[in-house]
Amino acid sequence: MARVLLFGPLRDLAGWREREGVEAASISALKALLTKEDARLGAALCGPGVQVALDQAIVRGDRELSPGAEVAFLPPMSGG
Repeated sequence: MARVLLFGPLRDLAGWREREGVEAASISALKALLTKEDARLGAALCGPGVQVALDQAIVRGDRELSPGAEVAFLPPMSGG
């Protein structure tokens, strides 16, 4: 089971910041589960610039989730 974190506008859109005990075998399965629960959140998670951190390391593409994994969805960043 994974711990899921949402930050910034993703958190605001979902109405929650953190969930514990989410059952998903991979990042893609997790996105599909979250999309099934909230289509707007699902669309935002797949939007341009959204990054995924798995156990506090930015990853690209799909990854398997180990028990106790932490998955954070980070909105596009701006800065200067």
